[in-house]
Amino acid sequence: MKPRIGTTLASTTDATTVVVVRWGDTDVEVTCGGAPMVDAKGPEAGTTHPADPDQQAGTQMGKRYADPDLGIELLCTKAGAGTLAAGGAPLPLKDAKPLPASD
Repeated sequence: MKPRIGTTLASTTDATTVVVVRWGDTDVEVTCGGAPMVDAKGPEAGTTHPADPDQQAGTQMGKRYADPDLGIELLCTKAGAGTLAAGGAPLPLKDAKPLPASD
């Protein structure tokens, strides 16, 4: 799956939703709680899959999850219990950019 920038993806295991901020040239599967995420407006939206108990670290609303090697960045718009992953590897929280000094 290679979503377009601005696409909303929904988890099929919990309430997590994310917006695609950046997507590289790779075609990689994004999962939440061990199950594939689907287009929130697509035909699979609303389906449920069992969650993987090992992938329940949770997501935080308003935080960005990114993998610079894959060129993927997702913005969490609705928090949930599942772990976001790309290609089977958990997506880490993106570090905040330091603000310039106001001296």
